[in-house]
Amino acid sequence: MSFVVGLTGGIGSGKTTAATRFAALGAGVVDTDAISHQLTQPGGAAISMIRQAFSENFLTPEGGLNRKEMRELVFRDSNSRRKLEAILHPLIRTEAARCVGLLSTPYTIIVVPLLLETGSYRGMIRRVLVVDCSECAQIARATTRPGMDEKTVRTIMATQLSREERLAQADEVVVNDADLLHLERQVDAVHWKYIALAASC
Repeated sequence: MSFVVGLTGGIGSGKTTAATRFAALGAGVVDTDAISHQLTQPGGAAISMIRQAFSENFLTPEGGLNRKEMRELVFRDSNSRRKLEAILHPLIRTEAARCVGLLSTPYTIIVVPLLLETGSYRGMIRRVLVVDCSECAQIARATTRPGMDEKTVRTIMATQLSREERLAQADEVVVNDADLLHLERQVDAVHWKYIALAASC
């Protein structure tokens, strides 16, 4: 397995933007959100278990996960959230490890929104990289997404670690509080650090 870095950050912090830059620089990138979408699309590996645990009411007519209905449920009912996580997280982790194993890049970035909350990837990663920004910026960015209003975003933020807790566990931090060029310059610097660390392993 290559040198693996866990990239995380709160909702709307810019994880995908940072990961895109790492990929452009030649890093391998595995996005657990993308894996989750694959698992919960019609015919996905998680669908039968979701149907058994939550009923057909949480599936679309096509047979995929009804994300809006499920999101509303899990953010008002912690037991349902834990039930969904118990289904998805092991499947996502297994597929992420498989994807990492297929890569031959100098190092790999694995993007995990709840990296620090779950602790599930500690055995896989060597470094923790946090993409950080103000809560105001998080809300402003996240509310541009379909179906996301401020109340929904704040509810999601409440289930995640605070900025302070996240930053306390970071090995590296990229601050996304300005323009794209500012972010990319920081990512570029961290990239060369990871190149050197991977070469020394």
